[in-house]
Amino acid sequence: MRFRLSLGAAFCVVCLPAVSAVADEMPRRKPGLWSMEFVTQGAPSPTGGVEMCIDEKTDDIMRQNMGDQTQQCEKLSFTRDGDKYRVGSICKLDKSVTKTEGVFTGSFDSAYRGEFHITYTPPIHNLASTDLVIEAKWLGPCKPGQKPGDIVMPGLKGGGQMNMQELMKKREQLRKGAQ
Repeated sequence: MRFRLSLGAAFCVVCLPAVSAVADEMPRRKPGLWSMEFVTQGAPSPTGGVEMCIDEKTDDIMRQNMGDQTQQCEKLSFTRDGDKYRVGSICKLDKSVTKTEGVFTGSFDSAYRGEFHITYTPPIHNLASTDLVIEAKWLGPCKPGQKPGDIVMPGLKGGGQMNMQELMKKREQLRKGAQ
């Protein structure tokens, strides 16, 4: 059975360890409006794609915050193999250890695909492993009124919109307050 993941669920619960492994080395996405679909097996979530308006600063902020997660990882690997980017990680996520292996393919100025296999030891919410596919496509310039970091996602509170840059700032403030 297949389910679609929201952006937050995909990055925070499933994909973050793999993405953090390549935060500095991955090619930059072309600025503009991107459509992203997250499909995973075994993890129910809201349906619908995600649209995100990005610029270079948005990608830099995401890379920096994802890179900060590497302190919870004991193993990170990244290799470029022609037009493929292979990633792997072994990281701590809550009380579980996640092992992620995956590959990105495509052109980061028009479309790319990520395929990952993730295992959790012990399982998280009764999920021992999952396969995740990310399909991303550049749609063109951001829509009028959108600013970099704006995300539109069906089922999201607040009319289906949020701003990634604002979320990252709040996350940083929370992290500093916990220290």
